[in-house]
Amino acid sequence: VQLQASGGGSVQAGASLRLSCVGSGGTFSSYVMGWFRQAPGKEREFVAAISSNGATTYYAASVKGRFTISRDNDKNTVRLQMNSLKPEDTAVYYCAAGWTMTVTSGAYLYWGQGTQVTVSS
Repeated sequence: VQLQASGGGSVQAGASLRLSCVGSGGTFSSYVMGWFRQAPGKEREFVAAISSNGATTYYAASVKGRFTISRDNDKNTVRLQMNSLKPEDTAVYYCAAGWTMTVTSGAYLYWGQGTQVTVSS
């Protein structure tokens, strides 16, 4: 499956952004979908994941209560609503598809190209 992420941008602290990731070329609804991020000089880190049917979600502690992951299988889309953004949320955000709901990036099979989120104080 091919994944295309979009929606990044530059915002002030406290603002909101919504990232989208559209899948094509596969059975999108079969996959667990995850969002990861990578800041300059840091390793890629888990942000959020959602089960194939959308019933189960999981968040990193650093974003829980501020970010919401959702999906629309009819539109082959997964979204990440990011509220109350902080400068430490600045990173390239990647969507990923896999079979297992996990925080481990290596378990995800397919990756989008990434979209930059920059939060200034």
